[in-house]
Amino acid sequence: MTSQKPYLIRAIYDWLLDNNQTPYLLVNATLDDVQVPLEFINDGKIVLNIEPGAVRNYHSDNDWISFSARFSGKQMELFIPIAAVQSIYGKESNEGMFFPDDEHPPIPPKTSKPNIQDNNPKKSKRPGLKLVK
Repeated sequence: MTSQKPYLIRAIYDWLLDNNQTPYLLVNATLDDVQVPLEFINDGKIVLNIEPGAVRNYHSDNDWISFSARFSGKQMELFIPIAAVQSIYGKESNEGMFFPDDEHPPIPPKTSKPNIQDNNPKKSKRPGLKLVK
């Protein structure tokens, strides 16, 4: 199954624009294949304004986000692997989505099955309700 992350990024991007918010990307610039202006990287991260008025040729697919933008008056092509995106949020409200560094969910611990030959198998506990006042 494909990752949900690129779909969520596109959906939140559209949602932010529909609500008159300026979409910002927080990118981990230390990952391989990230192409961003090095002089604007701070602590291995860069924040990018991806509002349509600030970028040209914006493209987002399941693997990459790419666009061109001006930095200190100089035109630059940016290429950002989806894995490098740490968040997309609105400048005005900070609402959006933040993604964990590890894209893969943790593997649940293995549980041992009761031994069929065991004369005293463990009974499973049923969930109970608790009254909270």
